[in-house]
Amino acid sequence: MKYVIAGAWFAGLVALAAACSTEREPSPASSTRLAEPGDVIDQDLMIALGQAKNFHHKSKIYMTDGNLTAATASVRQILSLRFPPGAPEADDVRNDARALLAKLLVSQGQLDEATRTVEEGLAQSQRESFFVANLYTVQGEIHEARAAALGASGDPGKAAIDEKRAAIASYDHSIQINERLQKKLMEER
Repeated sequence: MKYVIAGAWFAGLVALAAACSTEREPSPASSTRLAEPGDVIDQDLMIALGQAKNFHHKSKIYMTDGNLTAATASVRQILSLRFPPGAPEADDVRNDARALLAKLLVSQGQLDEATRTVEEGLAQSQRESFFVANLYTVQGEIHEARAAALGASGDPGKAAIDEKRAAIASYDHSIQINERLQKKLMEER
C-alpha cells in the first residue's frame, strides 16, 4: 500500500508539472513566439520527474521480487537526479526517495545508514511539507527498530527506553508539521 501511494504521488506530480507546462503553449495567434526561459525549466523538470518515476517503478518491481539490494540501488539513483535550480518538487522527490531508501535500509538491518539518510533529508529541506513530516515518521520507525533490536538482545534497559522516547518525539514532530500544513490549507480555502 505504501508503494502504491508513493507511485500515485509521482504520477500526480508529473501530471501537475505537465499541466503547468501546457499553460505556456503558444496560442494560435502567437504560434511564432520564441521559447522562453521558463519553457526550458518546465522541460528539465518534466525529464527529472519522469526519471524519478521510472527509478521508483524499478525499485517497486525489485521489492516485489525480494531483491532489496537492487531496489535500494534504484532508489539511490533518484537522489542523484539533477533538477532545475529552485524547483520545490526536487526537495519533495528527494525526501520521498530518502524515506523509501531509509525503510529499505531498515529492512536490511542497516540502521546507521538509514539514520544518515533521514538526517541528510531533514538537513537539506528548505520548507515544511508532507515529505518532511514523512521523514520524521521514518525517523521514528528507525528508533523503534533500534529499540526492538536492543530488546531482542536481552538488554532492553535504558537504551531501549531512550529509543522509544526518541521514536515518540519524531512522531510528534511529524504530527506537528502535518497539523501546521493542514491549518494553512484550511486558511487558504
